[in-house]
Amino acid sequence: MRAAGAGVGRGVEAFITGIDEAVESWWEDNLRGKPTLDRIMYSLSEAANHSRLWHALGALQAAARRDPRGAQRLSSTLFAEAALVNGLIKTAVGRRRPAFEGQRPHSLRQPLTSSFPSGHASAAMVAAALLSRRSRWTPAYYTLAAAVAASRVHVGLHHASDVAAGMALGAALGAVARRIWR
Repeated sequence: MRAAGAGVGRGVEAFITGIDEAVESWWEDNLRGKPTLDRIMYSLSEAANHSRLWHALGALQAAARRDPRGAQRLSSTLFAEAALVNGLIKTAVGRRRPAFEGQRPHSLRQPLTSSFPSGHASAAMVAAALLSRRSRWTPAYYTLAAAVAASRVHVGLHHASDVAAGMALGAALGAVARRIWR
């Protein structure tokens, strides 16, 4: 006997898979294999591993403001985001990462966690939300966050839907963190 709603669930899954495949095909045809773009995207993806990029930007901002509280709040929020996304959600979902054939043009660590949602994308949005508080650099922070998120599709470690979900989750967590850290 089929569970109620199982057909709907498979339909949604097929729809999302279709979008992921279309984005992957477009990305492969139009963006991958360009040496300068590949270097930028692989470098961004690597720099954001374990949120190192965001912690460094938080430290720079704290030094410029001569106030360590912003960096401390950013780091503690990123720790909580990682525990939620990389610990709980990824374990519960267990989605396989995209298949990658051949050799990556630049060295990049292969994550052990599941693919959904993208932790790089969620951390990027959390960081952009907190770094942009009282900052004239808000557009730059969000542009960098979007570039880090997109880098995960470019390097072939996430499906587009993983990145979209990670960005949405990170935006929500960032909004909550901004309220907490008023």
